[in-house]
Amino acid sequence: MPVPPSVPPPALGTHDLAPDLFDAVARARGGPAAVTELRRGQLSKRKLLLLAARRSLPSGTGFDEPYRRLAALYRDDPDRWRKTMLHPYLHEGLARALSECAHGARPDLSWFGELVDGGPAALSGPHRLSTECDGVVLRVRLADRGPFRDAHGYTPAEPLGADEVEQWQRALDGAWQVLVRRHPWHARAVAACVSTLVPVHPAPGGTSVSSAARRAHGAVALSPPGDPVLLALTLVHEFLHIQLGALLDVVPLHGPASPRRYHAPWRPDPRPVDALLQGTYAHLGVCDFWHTEQRAVAPCPRAEREHATWYGHTSAAVDTLLGSGELLPAGLRFTETMREALARLDGE
Repeated sequence: MPVPPSVPPPALGTHDLAPDLFDAVARARGGPAAVTELRRGQLSKRKLLLLAARRSLPSGTGFDEPYRRLAALYRDDPDRWRKTMLHPYLHEGLARALSECAHGARPDLSWFGELVDGGPAALSGPHRLSTECDGVVLRVRLADRGPFRDAHGYTPAEPLGADEVEQWQRALDGAWQVLVRRHPWHARAVAACVSTLVPVHPAPGGTSVSSAARRAHGAVALSPPGDPVLLALTLVHEFLHIQLGALLDVVPLHGPASPRRYHAPWRPDPRPVDALLQGTYAHLGVCDFWHTEQRAVAPCPRAEREHATWYGHTSAAVDTLLGSGELLPAGLRFTETMREALARLDGE
């Protein structure tokens, strides 16, 4: 059923990054300005997904009525409309529904109505964490329930008790102090982008894990943190994955998928160029983090070891990317700028 004429669908726009901002993103220094610009691209992508769902999904799936209410929110309550549109799992849910429809299945979109009517708490749970250091505030939802959390590739944790939520709050408080006082450029960007933390189970043996899913913009999945420095590093690392995914939605950096695979120094298995680019960019942030740690906390043998290891790995991966022949002109510029950022760290 079409949307009434008095409630027009949101208009779509075009997106690009100014050269200076593009280069800042490549140096892992885009900050809140880059987050804001790239989020506009995410909004447009989600508008397109909603239009595709409106045209493709059969009636009776639970989509039509919530879609009309969401379109009305765009006119009547723009702030709530924006929060709904930017829920991390709206993209994942719509993409799965469209895929099911294309394969002849009849998807259930009752979750979509719950999100439109109840907001993020209806889909991800009621827990909110807020932490502040030196006037810089991070507010996130601790999503311990709801569909699509498996998009991160790990087993989501069960609903948390009050004591467990408090443990997450204390861990976040400690990590936030590390970020704000020693890595303020990353702290501001993380605060502008990361909206959701998803507790997941550790890997077998208790190894900590974390993940940012391409179709879950703003969400970071991670197992229960212990070390505030490593939690701070995890937030930086996964934020950079989120940021590069959003950039790739706006500016293609490499050609279409190919069968070619490349050595990634941090993994045993060879990787396609897109995965190698993602890993290299996130590890530029790891190098930057440990470089700052070894200057801020003296003496710090762990920071010195970690920086030396990740500097070598990341430099080698940058060279592999530049020699792959699969990067488009924008990708070459992006990767050359990463190499310049690494060189500055080495010079310092």
